Amino acid sequence: MTRSDLVEELAARFGQLTQRDAELAVKTILDAMSEALSRGHRIEIRGFGSFSVGRRAPRIGRNPRSGEQVAIPERRVAHFKPGKALREAVDAGTPADPHTP
Repeated sequence: MTRSDLVEELAARFGQLTQRDAELAVKTILDAMSEALSRGHRIEIRGFGSFSVGRRAPRIGRNPRSGEQVAIPERRVAHFKPGKALREAVDAGTPADPHTP
């Protein structure tokens, strides 16, 4: 599912929302999540999962072309851990969309 698919689904489920309103809602939610993660906060959505910021330690890698060693600096990365309900739904093969086979 892409961002535009999500906007279309939201507009279709809630008839009072226009396509533009649904797009604004999705953008606002995603922007708020991005901002919270960039500040190092944790996001928890019950029944779906949680997003957190992890740390990737610095390491030595290799340039695949030349084979020479390259220092890779420390990084902060977003991490998603699915919630129990999501894990069970995926494991059971329950489609999120009743029209999906």
